[in-house]
Amino acid sequence: MRGGEVIHRGPALTSTCHAVFETRPNLWAEAESLLEPWANLTLTCQARLMTPDFELFKDGVTQELVHLDLPAMEHQFPLGAVTSDTRGLYRCRSGLNSRWTQLSNLLEVTGAESLPPPLLSTEPVSWITPGLKMKLLCHGGFRGVTFLLRREGDDQFLGVAEAPKDAEATFSVHQPGNYSCSYRTHEAGAPSEPSATVTVEELEAPLPPTLSFQGESAGVLPRGASATLLCVAPLSGVEFQLRRGEEELRGPRSSTSPDRIFFDLNAAALGNGGLYTCRYRLRGEQTWSSDSAPAELLLSDETLPAPELSAHPATPHPAPGTLVQLRCRAPRAGLRFALVREGAERRVHRVLSPAGTEATFELRDVSVVDSANYSCVYVDTAPPFEGSAPSAPLELRVDGPPPRPRLRPLSHGAVVPGHDAVLRCESQVPSVVPTVIFELLRADEEEPSTKLWTSHPSADLVLTYVGPQHAGNYSCRYRSWSPKPFVSELSDPVELQVAGS
Repeated sequence: MRGGEVIHRGPALTSTCHAVFETRPNLWAEAESLLEPWANLTLTCQARLMTPDFELFKDGVTQELVHLDLPAMEHQFPLGAVTSDTRGLYRCRSGLNSRWTQLSNLLEVTGAESLPPPLLSTEPVSWITPGLKMKLLCHGGFRGVTFLLRREGDDQFLGVAEAPKDAEATFSVHQPGNYSCSYRTHEAGAPSEPSATVTVEELEAPLPPTLSFQGESAGVLPRGASATLLCVAPLSGVEFQLRRGEEELRGPRSSTSPDRIFFDLNAAALGNGGLYTCRYRLRGEQTWSSDSAPAELLLSDETLPAPELSAHPATPHPAPGTLVQLRCRAPRAGLRFALVREGAERRVHRVLSPAGTEATFELRDVSVVDSANYSCVYVDTAPPFEGSAPSAPLELRVDGPPPRPRLRPLSHGAVVPGHDAVLRCESQVPSVVPTVIFELLRADEEEPSTKLWTSHPSADLVLTYVGPQHAGNYSCRYRSWSPKPFVSELSDPVELQVAGS
């Protein structure tokens, strides 16, 4: 074949998360004869650990609940000849320590002459660079079929992989393009419907990592302190490098996962602070990734006079939704200013280098989220790199709850049973909040139907594998416990309609 080799894999899906053991079971179909795949069908639910409990769902509703006398790794659910009663979207789950696992992959049973499409995904990333072996994983519903890989613009299949005992195949890809995959149950059979298209890009260098200090892009430290910077790459098993300008910084480092590394900097390594970047490269390769966005560390020996911090409008209780300017004034020009939000952890809100003696930090559309004690410092960026003591703290308190979020569905009309429903909850949370929890609540229910932790101002909340029981009105809210606890009011309700309910 052109474009790479074929790698066979077993029926169990491999988790891409290195820190968490995969518990989700795998579900596939086995036909008595692949010449007539729908004539006599059996669904197999394969667990990750021995268990006596298995449950099969169709279109979001339980079809069969099984408790075995002895624990097993898998259980078979015979469907027989596919009829209108057994057509649908199937998932399963297995027992796990007196509880249930999450739902398995989705399996479509149509009974139609045209076979349902497989699922195509990328491993570990969706781009290729010199030295990176990128793979496409095609996962189908049937075990023992032949998988076919096609690239847009090519007349022939790019790869063909027979999987006599598997329900998936992996293709190594060395060329950019738009890819799709399909499968056939026997040599003379027509291929299934193609998967959704996956785009593989070709990059001159791997995408940049992210670099942070305590989850932020900047920090203020007393001179003589130590610091730890975290560099996270978009793929695992790489070699990392920390730099200040063009200088490579060597020293102690540690890791909790193959895609990240902690750089420990003592006072000598920190020097006078400044801008730091990190990068990575594939092991055995010479080409480095693009540099991360810089993380800035300001070091202050507190020998210079403290600046003056004032608020405009000059009130400690500004009205919600207004613009507040926090002005930090120093004795002279040519300095680097940082606005610090005080709390259990001192977080740098922003860093500025004004032309004059005053830096103006703007807080737009303030709400209770902005309530905190603020201070500012400045440092000299020229030798001998002195810094100020912090200003007197300035208290800012905004009354009332944070702005209500907005909830909207990402699809129109009724959801087909067995599919996922995605509703987007949009807030106006400023960047000073490190982590926000978005919650989706059904009308008249206190416990969230689903929730999501994120640092972004919006979240896509997913109701997985919707059935008739999911129909109803939903609202969302957001909350945080740091740096100041708050919870928003509920959004306006949105009705979720499920076809056939």
